[in-house]
Amino acid sequence: QVQLVESGGGLVQAGGSLRLSCAASRSILSMNAMGWYRQAPGKQRELVAAVTNGGSTNYADSVKGRFTISRDIAKNTVYLQMNSLKAEDTAVYYCNAEVTILARYWGQGTQVTVSS
Repeated sequence: QVQLVESGGGLVQAGGSLRLSCAASRSILSMNAMGWYRQAPGKQRELVAAVTNGGSTNYADSVKGRFTISRDIAKNTVYLQMNSLKAEDTAVYYCNAEVTILARYWGQGTQVTVSS
């Protein structure tokens, strides 16, 4: 089992920045990967960014150049730095931990609202 606690969401104006944090209950190096997903009203949940236990990252095309995923291994925490936010970034953001392909865990979600 893995517990994930997210923080850092909120309301921001377009063009602003937010940083999301996801604290895991165990070593993030024990996961295959950790990632951030988001779900806007009426839309499917989509991958925003992910980092593997080896440190490789990948991003959705819509956030490349604006969002950065990073991690603090000592704190078992993954971050999502979001810059140049747009109204279309408004969604509930979820942290995900993939322990194995068949064992994935989710945080409770944090709301990000970007006003235009």
